Amino acid sequence: MFRSSTEEIVTSDTLESGHTSDVSPPERSLVNGNTSYNPSFQNLDEESTRSSTGPSLPHTATGQFPHSLQLGRTNPPRLACNSDSSYRRGTPRSLRKIPGSARATHTAWTPLTDHTAATSCSSSTTASGASVVVALVEGRGLARGEIGMASVNLKFPELVLSQFADTGTYAKVITKVHILLPMEILMPDTACDKGKGTKLFTLIAENLQGVAFTAIQRKYFNEKKGLEYIQQLCAPEFSTVLMEVQAKYYCLAAAAALLKYLEFIQNSVYAAKSLKVSFKGSEQTAMIDSSSASNMELVVNNRDHSDHTLLGVLNHTKTPGGARRLRSNILEPLVDVHTINIRLDTIHEMLQNQELFFGLKNAIGHFLDIDQLLSVLVQVPKQETVQVAEAKIMHIIQLKHTLDLVPQLRVVLKNCNTALLKAYSTSLEDNRFDVLLKQILTVINDDTTYLKGSLNMRTQKCYAVRPNINEFLDIARRAYTEIVDDIAGLVNQMAENYGFPMRTSFSTARGFFIQMKLEGMFLPEGKLPSEFIKVTKHKDNYAFTTADLMKMNDRCDEALREIVHMSYVVVCQLLRTIHEHVHCLYKLSDAVSMLDMLLSLANACTLSNYVRPEFTDTLAIKQGRHPILERMPGQQFVSNNCYVSEGSNFVSITGPNMSGKSTYLKQVALCQIMAQIGSFIPAEYASFRIADQIFTRIGIDDDFETNSSTFMVEMKEVSYIIHNVSEQSLIIIDELGRGTSAEEGIGICHSVCEFLLSLKAFTLFATHYLELCQLESLYPSVDNQHMQVQHTRTRDTGTENIVYTHLLSQGFTEERHYGLRAAEMTSLPSSIIQEAKTIASKVSRHLLAKRKSDPETERQRGLYRLATRLQQTARNSRLDPESLRMYLKGLRTQYEADLEATGLPASTDT
Repeated sequence: MFRSSTEEIVTSDTLESGHTSDVSPPERSLVNGNTSYNPSFQNLDEESTRSSTGPSLPHTATGQFPHSLQLGRTNPPRLACNSDSSYRRGTPRSLRKIPGSARATHTAWTPLTDHTAATSCSSSTTASGASVVVALVEGRGLARGEIGMASVNLKFPELVLSQFADTGTYAKVITKVHILLPMEILMPDTACDKGKGTKLFTLIAENLQGVAFTAIQRKYFNEKKGLEYIQQLCAPEFSTVLMEVQAKYYCLAAAAALLKYLEFIQNSVYAAKSLKVSFKGSEQTAMIDSSSASNMELVVNNRDHSDHTLLGVLNHTKTPGGARRLRSNILEPLVDVHTINIRLDTIHEMLQNQELFFGLKNAIGHFLDIDQLLSVLVQVPKQETVQVAEAKIMHIIQLKHTLDLVPQLRVVLKNCNTALLKAYSTSLEDNRFDVLLKQILTVINDDTTYLKGSLNMRTQKCYAVRPNINEFLDIARRAYTEIVDDIAGLVNQMAENYGFPMRTSFSTARGFFIQMKLEGMFLPEGKLPSEFIKVTKHKDNYAFTTADLMKMNDRCDEALREIVHMSYVVVCQLLRTIHEHVHCLYKLSDAVSMLDMLLSLANACTLSNYVRPEFTDTLAIKQGRHPILERMPGQQFVSNNCYVSEGSNFVSITGPNMSGKSTYLKQVALCQIMAQIGSFIPAEYASFRIADQIFTRIGIDDDFETNSSTFMVEMKEVSYIIHNVSEQSLIIIDELGRGTSAEEGIGICHSVCEFLLSLKAFTLFATHYLELCQLESLYPSVDNQHMQVQHTRTRDTGTENIVYTHLLSQGFTEERHYGLRAAEMTSLPSSIIQEAKTIASKVSRHLLAKRKSDPETERQRGLYRLATRLQQTARNSRLDPESLRMYLKGLRTQYEADLEATGLPASTDT
C-alpha cells in the first residue's frame, strides 16, 4: 500500500467552495456490462458510442432510442445533456410542449452517482433531491378509472408496479404520486395533448405544480413489451412477481414506456437479470392524502421547515436507506396486524437486549447507501469517459467496504429470538457475500477502504488495485508517488527559504496548494512575495500556489489519469466476473434499511416513555401525549385519554379558542400512524383499530392558487372525505362551516355529521357550534366531550381570567361567550363588547331552552352504551375471571347511576 509524504498533507476544503465532495461526480457514472434487455438495440455503430474525450476505453453493447418517439415537455428539453455530438444525434427532433396548465419548471439532469457516507439523516435531507421517474396510464372506455403506474428511483434499481381502480377524484393515484416525490411524470400524449388533457392529467398537474410532465406516444405504452422487459430484466430472486403482473395490463404498459424512456434519457440500460421488480397494490397500506399529511406535519413542518415533525421525532436512522424507509412508512402505514406485531416484537427485543441494541447501532452506522451503490452496479453505460472510469473504481471500493461490514452484522444477529431478526440473520448467511468479497480481494488490496476526504479517497483509488497485476499500472503509480513527494519537498524548501510556517494542502478544485497560518508573525512590507499567486485570505489563514506547483499539479493529474485508465481495465474485468453475484446486495439493502428503521423507532422509545400498542376493534388511549410537542423544548404537554368504539364512533369536541382541541385531534391521528408503522406510543396504554384511510380537515385558509375562498376550501376537503371514506377510516375534522353564515354552517355541519354517523368510521369532530351537541340526543353513538377551562379573579381589580387546562372531559362545554373574552383582550371599545354580550346572552337563552333531552331518550342511551361495552368485552377481554367479574360489576353500577340521573328507577332487569 502507498506510504509517502502524502500522509502529512492536510486537506483544506473549508477555504474553497464547490470542492468538498469525496468523489468527483461523473457525467455518466454507470457500471460496465455486456448485455442489454433489448437485443434490437445492439446493432449500432460502435463509433457513435465512443467518448470524444479521455483515453480510449473498452465499450459495451449499446442502444439508441428510436427517432420516431415523440416527446413533449412543459419545459425546455434536457435530452442533449452530453457534450458528445454523437449522443445529440440520438435526440428526437420533434418536441411538442404539453399545454401550459402543468406549469412545471425543470433543469437538466444526469443520474446521481455520488455516494455519501452519511452517519445521520434529518427529515429535511430525506425529502429533498427528487430522483424518481413515474409513468402513468389510464384505461379508456369501460376501463376508465383503472390506473397503471410504474416508477423507478434513479438511486435504487427497483421497478415498482401498481395497478388499481380509482374514483373520479383520482384520490389514490394523486396520493401515491405525492408520496413518491417524482422529478418527472410520463403520460401518453393522448392524455395531455392539444390542450384537451384528460381529467387525470388535469388533476395531477394542479396538485403537483413543480413536477415536469413528458408526453410519450401511446404506442410505447405496450403491455406485451412491458412483460418482455420484466422477464429479461427481473433478477431471479424476484421472479415470482411475474405471476402477479402478467394479467395487469396497464402497469405493464406503464413499465414498457418507463424503461424505454430511461434507456434513452440516461444513455444506459439495465443489465439482464439485474433489476428488482415489485408489485404494490393499494390495499397493502393505509392511504393518507397529501393534504392530511401536510395538516398533521408528518414529514414537513408548515411553519419553519424544522425537524418538529413526526419524521423528525422518530428519525434516528444512521443510513440514507433507513431514513427513506421510515419516511415511506409514515406516509403509507401498514394495515396488516401480523406484520405490525412482528415489528413490535423486534423493537421489544432491541429494548430488552442492550448488547443487541448497541451492537446493531455500531454495525449499521458504517454502511453507505447500498441502494445507490446497487443502482450503478446493475446499469450498463453506452458511453464511457474518464469520469465513468474513475467512478467505477470508486464503486468497487465502496462494494468492498460494504461487504467487509457483513460479518460484523452477522455476529450481532446470531443469537436473536424474534422472527424478523432470525429471518435477516438467515438471509445474511448467503455465501454469495463471501464469494463476492473473495473475488474482489484477488484484485483489490486488503486495506483499501472507503474514507472521507478528497485526498484520502484519491489515494485509495490510486492504490486500490494490487501490485504486479498490471505492469504499466505499477509504473504509473511510481511516477505519481514521485511527483507527490516532489510537491511536498518543494513546499518544505519554500518554507525554509522564507521562514514561513507553510504546509501542503489538497482540495478537489485546486489540487495541491499551500496553506499558511500567521500567528504573531508579520509579512515583510505587509504582503506575500510575488512568487505566490492565486492568494485567498481568511483572517490569519492564507492559501496560495506557485507556477512551479501548478505545473507539478498538471503532471500529477496526468499520472492520475493513467492510473485511473489502467485500474479501470482491471476493475471492468473484475466487475464482469462478480456481476452474477451482485444481486445478493438486494438482501443486504433490505436488511440494513429495515433494521436501521426499527432501531430508530427503538431509540425514540429510550428518549420518552412509550408503550407497546394493542390492536382491537376499539381506539383507546390512556394518558396519551402529543409525540411532537413533548419533544419540543419549552412546551408543557398535557396527557389526555381517548375512547372511540363501534358503539361510540363519533366524538364531538367543544371548547374555547386556544383550549387545545386542534392539538388533541392531531395527537390522536399521529398516535394512530405511529401504531400502524410498528412504533411504540407516547401513552400509558394504547389500543387501536386498524385504519385503512386517515382523513383530516384542519385549518381555515384561503387558497389563492386555485382562487378558492375559505369556505370553498372546506367544502372541497369535506367532499373528498365523503367520496372516499370507508367503514374502517379514521376521520379528523377541526372546524367546519366557519367560512359562511352561522345558519348555513350549522346546517352543513349537521348534514355532514349525519352522513358520517351512517358509517362505522371513527370520527373526531371539533366545533364551536354548540347546536351540534344535540346530536347526542338523536344518535346513541355520539359522545360529547369538551376541553376544560378554569376561571380566576384577580384580588386587586376583580377581573375574571380564563386558565386553559387542556384537559378533555365528558359532556359539552358550559363556557359561554369565550370569543367575547378574547375580544376583550384587544383594543375594541368597551361599548361594543358590552352590546355584543347582551345580544349573545339573548340568543343563548333561546337555544338552551331547546337542548334538554327527555328521560326516555337518556335511558335508551345508557342501555345502548351498556350493550356495546358488553359486546366489546366479549370480543376483546383478556381478563382473568375475578377481574372480569369486577369489571362487569362496574358496568352495572355505571348503568344504574345513569338511570338515576334521568329520574328513572335504577334497575337492570332490561
